[in-house]
Amino acid sequence: MYILTDTFKRFFESEKTSGLILIACTALSLALANSTLGPTWLTIWNTDIAGLSLGHWINDGLMAIFFLLIGLELERELYVGELSSFRNALLPVIAAFGGMAAPALIHFVFNTGLPTQAGIGIPMATDIAFALGALALLGTRVPPALKVFVVAFAVIDDLGAIVLIALFYSGDLSMTHLAGGLAVWVTLLLLNRYGRVQSLPVYLLGGVVMWVLMLKSGVHATISGVMLAFAIPFWSRGEGQPSPSHRLENALHKPVAFLILPLFALANTGVILDASLLTSMIEPNSLGIIGGLVLGKPVGILLCAVLALWLGWCVLPEDLNWRHVLGAGMLGGIGFTMSIFITNLAFSAQPEMIDASKLAVFGGSLLAGVLGSIWLAWVGRRSSDEA
Repeated sequence: MYILTDTFKRFFESEKTSGLILIACTALSLALANSTLGPTWLTIWNTDIAGLSLGHWINDGLMAIFFLLIGLELERELYVGELSSFRNALLPVIAAFGGMAAPALIHFVFNTGLPTQAGIGIPMATDIAFALGALALLGTRVPPALKVFVVAFAVIDDLGAIVLIALFYSGDLSMTHLAGGLAVWVTLLLLNRYGRVQSLPVYLLGGVVMWVLMLKSGVHATISGVMLAFAIPFWSRGEGQPSPSHRLENALHKPVAFLILPLFALANTGVILDASLLTSMIEPNSLGIIGGLVLGKPVGILLCAVLALWLGWCVLPEDLNWRHVLGAGMLGGIGFTMSIFITNLAFSAQPEMIDASKLAVFGGSLLAGVLGSIWLAWVGRRSSDEA
């Protein structure tokens, strides 16, 4: 029987509320973009600020803080969370691998040899906020173990997306700036490990320098957020006062949930819906995205989980059954934040393809969320009847 920790409960509530706010911001941005205020609304995000557009500052600057939070959450999970035990971690890790590979394969089948093949990473990631928001709406009809399972494989999904961005969605490399960014990171690691420096401002200042160097290096600047997370000192809560990593994670949850992600949604979901854009939903790229999110996610997660248990590598938590795992896979098809982020990188010079991909992400994520919620509600009622 799973007993959720206070840390997990706070995390769950924050992500649930963030998901609801993201829905509202997306609806607002779509409404404004398709109203008489549309041209003005879209122009706002192109406003030049210190040499970069406002949208650029949000996507490359504020989202680096989002990636920092992801890194801190991943660090916590690896040290003291669900991923700290090899046996507990293995099932969501293997499930996450299937949940990334199957959507990518579906997109590849539709787009192999086409210019849109670059969008292969779009349907691979899960939006934790939306997935947990959907679970929250189901209340007690889903067991606590399912919430932990979804968070665990979604965190691994995010890690996979980060690796994907670093390897395949970076521009021409400036080795000088990249070497400088890595040198700053190594310095911060040494200050942590051997210098025993625990001052957060030292690491945050180093993180800013690393972000600037990564921005100029050609490697996407948001990667610096994840790198910084693993340089910040971490220790378990049982060892006296909270670690700098714990303190920063707690401090970032609300700004990320209630400011950064809503701004990202407002800046990136203003899609003008016209006949040509709607027609693009039957083109290979859109079909690959929707198919990857709606079919690839649940199939990949379920098949890899079944394989892992059949091989005896891990066990299914006692509160879960295969119907729960399938439902979790369906909710894993809610891509949104990371999918939109990768869309901007994959088709950076093709605004029409970006809009078409975003619309496919909206549609696929909505369909995955509705189907997953209906399925898990039915599973919950059936479990109650059987009890």
